[in-house]
Amino acid sequence: MKTLRTLALALLAAGSALTMHMAHAQAPGLSRTDLLAQDISAPGRQVLQVRVDFAKDAYAPKHTHPGEEVAFVLEGTLEYQIDDNAPVTLSAGQSLFIPSGASHSARNVGGGEAKELATYIVNKGKPLVVMSK
Repeated sequence: MKTLRTLALALLAAGSALTMHMAHAQAPGLSRTDLLAQDISAPGRQVLQVRVDFAKDAYAPKHTHPGEEVAFVLEGTLEYQIDDNAPVTLSAGQSLFIPSGASHSARNVGGGEAKELATYIVNKGKPLVVMSK
């Protein structure tokens, strides 16, 4: 019974990671590396961590998430626009809070590649990325 429970938990974790990976629509010049998917103490919520690599001039079009995001720039310079607010430009070492459901985009405005560590606190079972209209 213990082996069966361990196997079931392993399959569930693998399925969550696969769902998280498939939820990301890949825009040209973007690549994502899923780092963490973990349930948290808030019922029905989980934390996800993803490294997003932006090629020179890459653009992540407007989208939303079913929860909060903290974007931390690891390398390069990224410009974020949240809802209809003025764009904000961040360099390596700076971070930005993106509220749940806020439509936002990100663009590499530096001279080379850029990297972001995205940490999400989201509702489980919902698509992580929903493209905005």
